[in-house]
Amino acid sequence: MSKFSLRPRPRGGRWPVVFAWVAVLLLVIGAALMGGAGPLHRLGVTSLGESFGLLRQGAYLAMGAAALGLVALGIASVCRRGKPALVGLMVIAAVAGMMVVPWQMMQRAQNVPPIHDITTDMQDPPVFETLAPAREAAPNAVDYPGEDFARQQRTAYPSIQPLTIALPLAEVRQTVEEVAREAGWEIAHVSDSRLEATATTRWFGFKDDVVVRLTPGNDGVRVDVRSASRMGMSDIGTNAGRVNGYLEALKAKHPNRLAE
Repeated sequence: MSKFSLRPRPRGGRWPVVFAWVAVLLLVIGAALMGGAGPLHRLGVTSLGESFGLLRQGAYLAMGAAALGLVALGIASVCRRGKPALVGLMVIAAVAGMMVVPWQMMQRAQNVPPIHDITTDMQDPPVFETLAPAREAAPNAVDYPGEDFARQQRTAYPSIQPLTIALPLAEVRQTVEEVAREAGWEIAHVSDSRLEATATTRWFGFKDDVVVRLTPGNDGVRVDVRSASRMGMSDIGTNAGRVNGYLEALKAKHPNRLAE
């Protein structure tokens, strides 16, 4: 009589493995949709609405993957199946990591005013000239939106103020252009007293326009900066961050020539 060695059937059967790998599949698809939403819009393959739709669908799939990962982890733990449990745990961790940036953006949106035009001079904001046609073709206005935006900016970003550099105009203008190029902006116009440029956001490729105005005075050259998005009501603090970063970079170029 021949004897056969039969392997015992794993506890829980195939279900822990099925749940774990379906969770992985949903995770991969969700990550592809969320990660590709921005580049597809930037390349002109999808409209902004379609890209936001992909982003939303990817988030739903990622949350579904986390739910299945949790189910796989629970079943595998009860059945003492180490590999499916590990896969489920890794899926949950991956989804948590994917959601960090959207969560941070949501938190930031709740803590900043819904404005998209920031300037160091709210009484006489620098105006767009060379970039005016591009802005006229976009949803947001060419002109500064007015006192409502100014009031919200004063409350949220009181540190955004003009900068005066005690150097000749030509030297300040050279530094202004140098810092703009270092920031990766696309220069549209440069003259003795002004610079206009466009900054493109990395993920979705949104276009924000910047104008820098130089005004000579007794203490040196006053630098005013304005940064404004072409579309969207709220910039989630992007333009304020850009203006602050630009002014700090200018200060770093001439730390000993700043007027009080």
